[in-house]
Amino acid sequence: MSEHKLAIVTGASRGIGNAIATRLATEGYAIVAVGTSAPESIAPNFAGIEQAGNPWVYVQADVSTPAGREKIVSTAMARFGRIDVLVNNAGVAPKVRMDLLETSEESLDRLLDINLKSTFFLSQSVARIMEKARAEDPQRTPKIVNISSVSAYTSSTMRGEYCISKAAISMVTLLFADRLAAAGINVYEIRPGIIATDMTSVVKDKYDAMIANGLTPIKRWGQPEDVAKAVWAACSGLLDFSTGEVINVDGGFHIRRL
Repeated sequence: MSEHKLAIVTGASRGIGNAIATRLATEGYAIVAVGTSAPESIAPNFAGIEQAGNPWVYVQADVSTPAGREKIVSTAMARFGRIDVLVNNAGVAPKVRMDLLETSEESLDRLLDINLKSTFFLSQSVARIMEKARAEDPQRTPKIVNISSVSAYTSSTMRGEYCISKAAISMVTLLFADRLAAAGINVYEIRPGIIATDMTSVVKDKYDAMIANGLTPIKRWGQPEDVAKAVWAACSGLLDFSTGEVINVDGGFHIRRL
């Protein structure tokens, strides 16, 4: 068994997931970084994890499939013998933004499979391992952290399937927090707002103008590192009397203002 705590981070090859994996690596965690890209095409993205100097492994897997999730969990246990943190970060936006009245069943299924089902069933698999480990060693403090979005409660009728998938993650968080609290496993939800990533680059001009005009009280784009800091706060032990908690990383977007 590894002497390092082990964190699984899905969607870790770039953007928010990469920042989370890097931050946890610098805080002493061994890392299972999960992505769908071929490892040789994204190797430079893991320089920060390499520099941290802790053990890590990249797993190329599709989190939307049972086989992909099994590959992630089995690799983690075979290589490290433990799972202390699961960060469900993998997620996609619609391939094409469509009006709610035109949204296809195919697009809805794709987002629910990747964004929602992966979070639910990977949490289920990992929670069983965490529950057993905690029973054997009550000093362990396992955590599950789900990355949702301000879209969990904000209507966006040109990408309704994305909003639905993120809203569902909020309930997944509450359900697992309730079910696992007695076992000493805390579950958190991080809600990023407008974060500078590949996903938002296509609407940069739009959001530049909206931020400048007061969309968020803090007038700047969020960075992937802002989300990574929030994940570390949840994993650090400083929030151990909180579970099912939502941490907004959105520049104050959630504040209702007159």
